[in-house]
Amino acid sequence: MSGQFRRNAKIWVRVFADLPISGKPTEVRMGRGKGNSTGWIARVSTGQIPFEMDGVSLTNARQAATPLLTLLN
Repeated sequence: MSGQFRRNAKIWVRVFADLPISGKPTEVRMGRGKGNSTGWIARVSTGQIPFEMDGVSLTNARQAATPLLTLLN
């Protein structure tokens, strides 16, 4: 997304991946902890603004944000 903007644009990301995903493999005995972390996720509630843009026109902002919005839905 930032590659489509020039030097005069600013982007603020307001969603941070702060929850680890962990799990034990199948057929492993109980106990001995939670398991290894395999990735990170972010909770995004309905109506939350994931990112903000400044210094660009509305058409350029929509064009740049279209791939990201399809991932969030």
